[in-house]
Amino acid sequence: MAQEKLDTVRFAPRGIGSFYESAIEKVNAYFRNNHISPYANTAMWIKSGVMMALYFCPYVLMVTGYAAGNAWLFFGFWFLMGWGMIGIGASVMHDANHGTYSPNKKVNNFISHILEIIGGYTVTWRIQHNVLHHTYTNIAGLDEDIDSIVLLRLSPRQPRYWFHRYQYIYAWFFYAMMTLFWMTLKDYLQVVRYKQHDLLVKQKVSLSQAIWRITWYKFFYYGYMLVLPILFSGMPWYDVLFGFLIMHGTAGLFLSCVFQPSHVMVDSAFTLPVTTDGNKRMTDSWAVHEVVNTTDFAPDNRFLSWFIGGLNFQIEHHLFTGICHVHYRKLSPIVRSVITAFGLPYHTQPTFLRAVLEHAKMLKKLGRE
Repeated sequence: MAQEKLDTVRFAPRGIGSFYESAIEKVNAYFRNNHISPYANTAMWIKSGVMMALYFCPYVLMVTGYAAGNAWLFFGFWFLMGWGMIGIGASVMHDANHGTYSPNKKVNNFISHILEIIGGYTVTWRIQHNVLHHTYTNIAGLDEDIDSIVLLRLSPRQPRYWFHRYQYIYAWFFYAMMTLFWMTLKDYLQVVRYKQHDLLVKQKVSLSQAIWRITWYKFFYYGYMLVLPILFSGMPWYDVLFGFLIMHGTAGLFLSCVFQPSHVMVDSAFTLPVTTDGNKRMTDSWAVHEVVNTTDFAPDNRFLSWFIGGLNFQIEHHLFTGICHVHYRKLSPIVRSVITAFGLPYHTQPTFLRAVLEHAKMLKKLGRE
């Protein structure tokens, strides 16, 4: 049986003198005039070490029995590991998988595999994020960031059921379960689906190889995350399991509150392709599509931007995925000026809280419209 290939969408050409060409020219001039590299700088490498320490130091203290008999300290270690997991995912793994640490691909590839250490699988992540999300942002049926479980309606182009009326209340529970589901079943489900859509070929891995590797990665992850603490922490198994859930609940909820307000907002376009002559085409160019479906938030909150790997500058990230996030804050005024000069909307929310509240309003709207 022939492999089923994913339906692809063609975007309109960006054209000569487009806003994207102008933005590229001005961004390149910024790096050239300031004699700096678009890749990671010293601050980025230091931050990478801090994020990994935030995850691994509490773990070592916990496994060596430092918190034995002290439930509050023990659960506190798991809570800190949740924030370390956020930091690694948003500030280390994410940049490495986009190739922004170094022009040397081997360096980026080596760092990217920290994802396996925190329970994921780089192949499925790259397909979902780099290939599908960054190419087909907010296009229902192609962007898996909005095509999640049936209980959540994250696009006006998706079917609406009666229970979606209450999703603005219960969505946060599923957000908190995001990383736990990912580290348990999601990689298996994705790799089978990606094989059916012929998406594993470019990753140079077969289905059997992917399943084998995922299985061993999961054994390793659950071995050091659950078995070792049960054996050596001095705490009962149910406390270890509860602490594990605290870590994932913390990471899942916060990461969802970073990702979802970046795209699932009232101002987002959610444009669908038009089928002509048997081909699916977008009326906008890819760059315009990214701008109208993406939202920045909290541009003046330097600590938040530092901690979440510049993901509050989502417009800049989507347009310039090959640039390390430590440069986004300086690039933001440049990109914004170009976008507005061409008469395009530049969606932004002043604070993180405002962005989350606006996302909640969108969840409510999607459940009732």
